[in-house]
Amino acid sequence: MQPGSSVSLVARRHGLSPSLLFSWKRRMIEGGHQAVHADEDVVGTSHVRDLEKRVRDLERLLGRKTMEVEILKEALDLARSKKQSWQLPSWNGGEDSSR
Repeated sequence: MQPGSSVSLVARRHGLSPSLLFSWKRRMIEGGHQAVHADEDVVGTSHVRDLEKRVRDLERLLGRKTMEVEILKEALDLARSKKQSWQLPSWNGGEDSSR
């Protein structure tokens, strides 16, 4: 698709059949037309890569926060169980503790 270049020249340079490149080019153009007809945005691959990286970063951050929440839940459960044991009256089998 570059000025001064031909499909046949590019195909020969890379050891491919010109008909294969024509087919790929046709499919690429058809895909763009389908996206336009479907009223979808056509975005560049660099934009897609940036968005995929952002998703990976957010998934990583979510994983960290989920782990932090689990650790805090365990600490809270442990603190609650210790607090309850401190508040329980001592049990001496019903005997008077003054004896």
